[in-house]
Amino acid sequence: MSRARVLLLNAALGPLDYRVPYGMTVEPGSIVLAPLGPRQLAGVVWEAERMPSDAEVGDNRLRPLLSAYDLPPIAAPLRRLIEWTANYYLSPPAAVLRMALSSASALDGNKTIVEYRPTGEVPPRLTPQRAQALERIAGRQGLVRELALAADVSDAVIRGLVKAGAIETIEVRVDDPFAVPDPGHAPPILSEEQTQAAGSLTESVRARAFAPILLDGVTGSGKTEVYFEAVAEAIRQRRQTLVLLPEIALTEPFLTRFAARFGCAPVAWHSDLRQTQRRRAWRAIASGEALVTVGARSALFLPYRDLGLIVVDEAHETSFKQEEGVMYHARDVAVMRGQFEGIPVVLASATPAIETRQQVAAGRYAELKLPGRYGVAEMPEIEALDLTLDPPPRGRWLAPRLVAAMSETLEKGEQALLFLNRRGYAPLTLCRTCGHRFQCPNCTAWMVEHRLLARLACHHCGHVMPPPRLCPECGEEDSLVACGPGVERIADEVAALFPEARTAIVTSDTIWSPAKAAEFVARMEAHAIDIVVGTQLVTKGYHFPNLTLVGVVDADLGLSGGDLRAAERSFQQIAQVAGRAGRGAKPGRVLVQTREPKAPVIRALISGDAESFYEAETDSRRHAGAPPFGRYAAIIVSSEKLEEAVETARSIGRTAPEVEGMHVYGPAPAPLAMLRGRHRQRLLVHARRALDVQDVIRDWLGALEWPRGVRVAVDVDPYSFL
Repeated sequence: MSRARVLLLNAALGPLDYRVPYGMTVEPGSIVLAPLGPRQLAGVVWEAERMPSDAEVGDNRLRPLLSAYDLPPIAAPLRRLIEWTANYYLSPPAAVLRMALSSASALDGNKTIVEYRPTGEVPPRLTPQRAQALERIAGRQGLVRELALAADVSDAVIRGLVKAGAIETIEVRVDDPFAVPDPGHAPPILSEEQTQAAGSLTESVRARAFAPILLDGVTGSGKTEVYFEAVAEAIRQRRQTLVLLPEIALTEPFLTRFAARFGCAPVAWHSDLRQTQRRRAWRAIASGEALVTVGARSALFLPYRDLGLIVVDEAHETSFKQEEGVMYHARDVAVMRGQFEGIPVVLASATPAIETRQQVAAGRYAELKLPGRYGVAEMPEIEALDLTLDPPPRGRWLAPRLVAAMSETLEKGEQALLFLNRRGYAPLTLCRTCGHRFQCPNCTAWMVEHRLLARLACHHCGHVMPPPRLCPECGEEDSLVACGPGVERIADEVAALFPEARTAIVTSDTIWSPAKAAEFVARMEAHAIDIVVGTQLVTKGYHFPNLTLVGVVDADLGLSGGDLRAAERSFQQIAQVAGRAGRGAKPGRVLVQTREPKAPVIRALISGDAESFYEAETDSRRHAGAPPFGRYAAIIVSSEKLEEAVETARSIGRTAPEVEGMHVYGPAPAPLAMLRGRHRQRLLVHARRALDVQDVIRDWLGALEWPRGVRVAVDVDPYSFL
């Protein structure tokens, strides 16, 4: 090649042409370093016919490439996936490529890196910032910047501690090989149903052909053990496996479970990794050395050398939908990667999404069912507590029957879980004198009281403030009152009712890393916790045989609002948390507090008739032309100036094309009309399934211009309607 078309890691640019210097050899997929003005950027060589350029430039005017990295090329299936993702989700190809080249340091050759870790020594001069840093980085290791971020201090504080001898340097080899999983290490004893399902998955791996498969098993049915057999087959073939998990907090328990089966941990990929760990993992994945990778949704775009299997665990989870940047859904993109790679994709879930169930009904996906729990465990008994007939005492949130059941559970030496999907102490704080409500200055959202941290926090932009002593509106002292319950308030009630019980609060505020999750699991397994009070973080993946009682504090919480998936999501969430009960030999019990015991969601949960619920929800979606029978795309306009956002949104609305089978609603203020200091307007595009709505939107918006301060984002197949 004398010239090369290169996609640089700059989302603002399209592909650019460069001259290939004499003696340099590149091919489509080669990772190169190219000049861009005074800068040097990494990029990937692309087929010119697949990535048209805006302007053709003569060979004599081309700048030469600087170098080609000594790395395997980005393979054609991944390049096709990047193109498809960019086209489907209306994102710049470079923004998608960045997820494939997500470790800049991994592009360099073998080397060692200097990291830092605490020595345990206390410096002579211990300032508050130094004390905070030493407390928060205890047991950690990393670069100066990583430790500073973890400690919430400046780099200078960390460097000062290095000079004082409280932090030492350590040389780290960044390319040590990973252990190889052994498929014959500890094979499980499977039931007849599990054996049949595992055999089908193993055959699909041997077939080396695209095969999307729904592994539909009730909670506790052993889905993980079943798909582990498919993983074992891929390892025997020396091919790579990717297992996607919806939450970073699930990673560490999964790694432990994997190591028990295969003799060593898999390669992990998530946001809590240090830079050196990310580099090592990326290079092992690119070289094919990493046979099994377990990670969050971003692991989907890594450059696997020889991918043989993809597993999406808890495939119904909405956290697989990216809400910023490239707004892709990892479940759907995983299926597309499987198609491009020609490999099986397993979607494992106890409560499959309606979209997935419809693909099964249409014959596009195969289905394997595990209808019963493994071994002696049985599904828990589920009962509704009608709060209109059995209300909690004034100022309390737990109904008498739930409290009595908790007392019985504790007397037996068993564990209980209370579920409320609301972080903090209370969702709203107001002044009882003048009615002033504390709202985030950057968002149209209430400030949530976090009593354990002594602060009011916005869960949308992260703004925090200490709870004031006086009302800022009327100046009244001691007049502020917390309204409604969060998990901290429920934990306070539990402490008052059961002062001897050991209680743990499990939310993203307390379990923010895999290490914290592992610590929680160890305490539960050692029975150092009697009662767990948690949010959706505890609804999936955990297996505690001694946990026999689950109480759902407010089953109606997720049913309000205009979200088309509200009922389905509530059903999935409550079914998943109910599935934490009775997973061992001891029977489980679930009590669901509700003011609407006759709501379809609650009736389906109590009766166990999930099929009728799903049929009714599916028919409702079909009638409305909603996904999966129709298509939505949200257009979100934002600006720091309200008038700019409104005028741009109106301009977009006025110029909406008239296309058969497509309707445009709005513009209107978004439910979160201000987010992070930016005013937001929304338009919703509703189209029939067969319409290529992306081309329509691309041509429509491409013909418009708007002020520089305005951002226009398109969310194809939106999951959040805020």
